[in-house]
Amino acid sequence: MNQSFEEGSVTSVQGYIAAGIACGIKKRKKDLALIFSNSPCTVAGTFTLNKVKAAPLLVTQEIVKQQTKVKAVLINSGNANACTGEEGHKDALEMQSYCAEKLGLQPIEVLIASTGVIGQRLPMDKLKTGIEQIVPALKHCGGKEAAEAIMTTDKTTKHLSLNIKLKHGSVNLGVISKGSGMIAPNMATMLGFITTDADIDSTTLHELLLPSVNASFNKISVDGETSTNDMVLLLANGASKIKIEKDTEDFQIFQTALENICIEMAKAIVSDGEGATRLVSINVKNAKNQKDADLVAKSIANSTLVKTAIYGADANWGRIISAAGHSGADFNPNDVTVSFDNLPVLQPNFNIVVNEDLASKVLSKQEFSINVDLGAGDAKTTWWTCDLTEEYVRINSDYRT
Repeated sequence: MNQSFEEGSVTSVQGYIAAGIACGIKKRKKDLALIFSNSPCTVAGTFTLNKVKAAPLLVTQEIVKQQTKVKAVLINSGNANACTGEEGHKDALEMQSYCAEKLGLQPIEVLIASTGVIGQRLPMDKLKTGIEQIVPALKHCGGKEAAEAIMTTDKTTKHLSLNIKLKHGSVNLGVISKGSGMIAPNMATMLGFITTDADIDSTTLHELLLPSVNASFNKISVDGETSTNDMVLLLANGASKIKIEKDTEDFQIFQTALENICIEMAKAIVSDGEGATRLVSINVKNAKNQKDADLVAKSIANSTLVKTAIYGADANWGRIISAAGHSGADFNPNDVTVSFDNLPVLQPNFNIVVNEDLASKVLSKQEFSINVDLGAGDAKTTWWTCDLTEEYVRINSDYRT
């Protein structure tokens, strides 16, 4: 793909406007975002695999299942509206219906999402006042403000856009996302909202989104935790008048672009992991099959011992091969090679070739790779993780206060 990413957002795409404001859920920070399309959108979504699912997620998930068209997404941060029972579900429906009323829409045309503290009721008075304020703010705000409003412990906003050259013209992709802690494979405490002006039906949109999420947001780990509110939504409003159909060249081009923008967002989330100082690519190759490749990479990415060794720039390859060994993958430990970037540290038959000084220099870089060759087949994968620091403990020890 020869397209390059731009510092745009969901509003870099034809037909979308957005806003982000502070409504008082958080102290002195933006905490309410709204994305609006001038024309109805098809929508696809992926959602957390946690059995405990937040009320707004359940509302949105049901709309996505119905394959109905939508025009807006309302997101609050600072409060997850999770584990709040029937009252929390009523709050979610009221949040949706009140926003729909102010936009002149039906409730089913409004998707909702929340992120923040679990187990607390939404302050509905503040939220409703915020909805009254954010609708007119659509005229003068934008996607970057919306990206700021969905942040929780994130240190930076996360947003990108991309113009995609197709066979008979071009379409656009824009994305905002958030995520910093409670990040584990199979979604995380993360939200992702992607817009496109391509004309794509709901079924095809889902077939495009699922593999893109599996290759990106489902291959990252900050702390091995999977949260209650996680979702990625992809909206297509057709404003470009360019239709993308399955089994076409344009489908493949769009699929690659969507996967790439999701990977960039996923890496941004890991880089912004709570307390993180390193972004690490876990490259596993020559696995017996794809499942084994992912099992090994996931085990290494989630390993607390590996992550603390990364933080200390400690070339402790034993923790890496140990994590691979308890992953459930089928391989012969005698055949394994481990390297940091291009620096080998372990070769087959447990030939230890680590140069501690050189390895420490690699591990001290802000971004590097751990490469594991299993010598068992030809399958490969890449996952992303970060180090685990004292700052992570500090952030999460007083998260609610």
